Formats: sequence, C-alpha cells, structure tokens
Amino acid sequence: MSELPESSTEQDKQPVEQTLLRQALNVPNLISLLRLAGVPVFLWLLLGPKEDGWALALLIFSAFTDWLDGKLARWLNQMSELGRLLDPAADRLYILATLVAFLLRDIIPWWVVAPLVLREAVVGVAILVLRRNGFAPPEVTYIGKGATFVLMYAFPFLLVTTGHSEFADFIRPIAYAFTTWGGVLYVWSGALYILQSTRAIRGGQADRDAVAPA
Repeated sequence: MSELPESSTEQDKQPVEQTLLRQALNVPNLISLLRLAGVPVFLWLLLGPKEDGWALALLIFSAFTDWLDGKLARWLNQMSELGRLLDPAADRLYILATLVAFLLRDIIPWWVVAPLVLREAVVGVAILVLRRNGFAPPEVTYIGKGATFVLMYAFPFLLVTTGHSEFADFIRPIAYAFTTWGGVLYVWSGALYILQSTRAIRGGQADRDAVAPA
C-alpha cells in the first residue's frame, strides 16, 4: 500500500487537473463513467415503473462493461489512477443500489443485505482513516474481484426468480448459491482490506517513531 504524495501548490494542481481530464476521456474510463451514469437509471427502473426486464438488461450490460473496461485498459495501454478509482466505485455503487432495491422489493431479506452494507461502511471508514494517515486506498484483491464478479452474476439470477415460471423455479437455487458464495467472499474481502489498512497504519507509525528525534 503506497503513501499519498504531499499536498501540491496551486501551480501544481492545474497540470494534475489536466491529467485527470485526459484520463477521463480515454476509452476504458469513459466506459466506467457510463456505468456510473447507469446506477440511478437502474434504481429508477426497479423502484419506479418496475421494468424488471430493462433493469436486468442494464445489470447485464454493467457486468459486461466491468469486464470490458479492464480488458481495453490493458489492450490499449490506457491504465490510469482515475480508472483504478472509477472501476471499484462503479462496482460498489451497483452492488449497493441493487441491495437497496432488492430489499425494498422483498427480493432478498434484510439479514442478507445488512452484512454486505456494513462491510461497505467499514471499508469506507478504513479508506478515510488511511487518507488521514497519508496512505492511498488498499488495492483491490483477487478475492474482492471474485466476490464482485459472483455478486454481479447473482443479482440478475435473483431478479429472474421474481417471475412465476418453470424457468424461475429452475434458476432459484442457482441464484441462492451465487448470492451465498458472493456474499461470503465479499465480507471476507472486506476483512482483508481492514487487515491491510491496519498493517499499513501501524507500519507507518513505526516508521515515524523510528525517525523521530530522541
């Protein structure tokens, strides 16, 4: 986990803003921004007109673009710091939006939603503490990526189970299995982020104590 650079002057901030603008205009980051823009549309479709078919299509599109922007970033050599922030932000917003909508629609119970939302809250606090101590957010782990991948496939399956057809009955155990494994992995990855953050802060404090004058 790396330390954040020291605060820059006003003259230094303008090139940084220009760099962020250039990063925002590259193809992978434009895709991530498009995914972010779809979050309120997705919520409206589920909670407003309850157009589950369109909501399902948007969720599948989000999962596909989540894979696509990472691939394009590597193929086009357009990996950036902004992309490393946008991609997990879009994932978390879709997960939170879906959990809230599914809870309000009685698709999943509160005791499934609670630990996943609590995980997000705890990780958010950890990121704030890291920034206050001069550290960048923890890097996304393979477990975290795997958990997001599984949940993003579980949610469309859960949405299908709201129907009253033989296909919905067939999908239901698959949806519950994906949700269970995704939820467990998601909470586990959150625990690993907290462990990373704690070690970074303790290590940073130890380094400061070592160089402090006696």
